[in-house]
Amino acid sequence: MIGIFDSGLGGLTVVKEILNKLPQYKIIYFGDTARTPYGTKSAETVKRYAIENTKFLLERGAKIIVVACHTVSSTAIPVLKEKFPNIPFFEVVTPSFKKALKLTKNKKIGLIGTRTTVESGIYDQLFSQADSEIKLYSNPAPLLVPLIEEGWLKKPETRKIVKKYLIPLKMKGIDTLILGCTHYPLIKKVIQEKAGKRIKLVDPSEEIALEVKNFIENTPELAKELQENGEPEIYVSDITPNFEKIAKLFLGRPIKLKKVNLE
Repeated sequence: MIGIFDSGLGGLTVVKEILNKLPQYKIIYFGDTARTPYGTKSAETVKRYAIENTKFLLERGAKIIVVACHTVSSTAIPVLKEKFPNIPFFEVVTPSFKKALKLTKNKKIGLIGTRTTVESGIYDQLFSQADSEIKLYSNPAPLLVPLIEEGWLKKPETRKIVKKYLIPLKMKGIDTLILGCTHYPLIKKVIQEKAGKRIKLVDPSEEIALEVKNFIENTPELAKELQENGEPEIYVSDITPNFEKIAKLFLGRPIKLKKVNLE
């Protein structure tokens, strides 16, 4: 199975993309809805949560782990690789960085994400190593995740807040914008509208799904170990009456959530 985890339900955008590109493989997903958001937690806490989430997925048969969370991707990947040396890990930062690098023409790139992702400096580090002429302009967007999880995808309030977050980046003249959170694809149309047609968006869910697809296609011995067919198993650490409605929004189809306790 392909194991995927996120701090909440946003990673279901990654599940959707992987289902589209690799429909023959079974997926197991864990959304840590009881402890979300990760973006306001300390790095040490995020690392602990990431290890617990990975163990949960491996115990249920996952052969590869997809980290569908920018906060974990920017703070905990080295720890996960050290803790689980024989497991292939995929994270959302690197493929998003690579895509932005290809897209930009004027070498001015914008980033919106959680405070932890932005303040980690992971994107700054990657771009400075790749091309010293690239300017990365970042802006934390902490209000977007709760608005999306409330289902306020097209509300005037959401549109106004998106516009407010993008104004300082647009003033810098960016031509590429990284959506530094797997929640954001749900409001991609709003973001594109407020960013303008000139600015190209980098969708992390699309980029990581392509990377997983390429890896599996080029690793036949692993492909043989992956369980095929079957409906995706979706686990969460807490369920509210609104969660299944939100999950349907993210995945694009009705889904039954199963509650588990990692404590």
